[in-house]
Amino acid sequence: MADTTAPATTTLGELALEVRSKNAGPFWVTMELFMPDAASYRLAADPAYVSEEVVARLYGVDPGQILLFRIPTLNVVKISFPRPISQGSLRDRDMHAGQHHVPLALVRVPVPAGT
Repeated sequence: MADTTAPATTTLGELALEVRSKNAGPFWVTMELFMPDAASYRLAADPAYVSEEVVARLYGVDPGQILLFRIPTLNVVKISFPRPISQGSLRDRDMHAGQHHVPLALVRVPVPAGT
């Protein structure tokens, strides 16, 4: 029997219109959460789920080097931080940073009310 007392959860990736990452020059990665509405945006912008400390844990970077922008008029959260390995270097496994968004997309959040 399922536990009906536990709050329902989902992931940022399941809520978002799009979660993407890309290189922002050879030394930085940028990720963006494009949310479909204000309720979903509030979860993505909530420091309990997306903050410098959360991103630091997900990606193993110094929280002091993370730039986080909450843009409520667009329902977008943008995150930038230094690449762990510079783009195109010998050990670079994702030259375009196209897969960096996956840990962020998997962050669990409550299901927004009314969905």
